[in-house]
Amino acid sequence: MRLAQTDDLPMLLDLMADFYVESGYALDRAHAEEAFSALLADPRLGRVWLIQQGSDVVGHVVVTFVFAMEYGGVTAVVDDFYVRPASRGAGLGTSALAEVRRVCAELGMRAMRVEVGGDNAVAQSVYRRVGFDAVDHLLMTLPLADPTHEA
Repeated sequence: MRLAQTDDLPMLLDLMADFYVESGYALDRAHAEEAFSALLADPRLGRVWLIQQGSDVVGHVVVTFVFAMEYGGVTAVVDDFYVRPASRGAGLGTSALAEVRRVCAELGMRAMRVEVGGDNAVAQSVYRRVGFDAVDHLLMTLPLADPTHEA
């Protein structure tokens, strides 16, 4: 795994498009490029990693940072996490998330959170292997801008 750089934008956009297709969304590439560019330009907002298998990039992890009163400090949100289908099942995702957890702890994050579909048992299993646990909170969203995808 390695931190993504600005010159990785085309690869990140391709990965995100593949990820969104699996979820039934069409990616607005221009909007996603703006979002990646902002995140890569300001490390206070979070981090973006590329997951590698040998020299091949096979996925990515996007983590954003937010201050949370519940934990009395900055927390990390796994915002996007994707491993290409051909590379799944080899432990790459679990290893990547374990490394993200280590880095977040080093950065002083107070907690990590992730949003995962209630019917996505495979993803839930990967997150649980790294130490995530379900909590009894309902995630609610009030969009104030257009998302990077269309349903």
